[in-house]
Amino acid sequence: MASILIVSGPNEGEYHPLRGSTIEVGRDEGCTIQIADDRVSRRHLRIRFDDRDRSYHAVDEKSANGTLHNDRRITADTRLADGDILAIGRTELMFSELDFADDETAFKHYRKKGERGKSTIIGPQ
Repeated sequence: MASILIVSGPNEGEYHPLRGSTIEVGRDEGCTIQIADDRVSRRHLRIRFDDRDRSYHAVDEKSANGTLHNDRRITADTRLADGDILAIGRTELMFSELDFADDETAFKHYRKKGERGKSTIIGPQ
């Protein structure tokens, strides 16, 4: 299915499979993903599953500090693609279209994907 990896912030290292459902993200303990970040609203962000086309969408829940999608503020329902970064407070979440066996496997994939974007330096520096 799909998953969320928390790649920075107080909850860094957490992995959350989405399993075709809509989830809430925020400080409130009733949220599917609770974030221990004082710049995150109680109910900050909803990640909505659209059953018609099997896609996921990010929706800011009128949070005090807003939500960024790939460094742009969300003002409407925003479709997510593999590798997209959602920033809320001091926390960054990465959306993955893949589902992993566990958090270790998820973060190995994330780190490997990050290596692809780095340039190769040849010769002395």
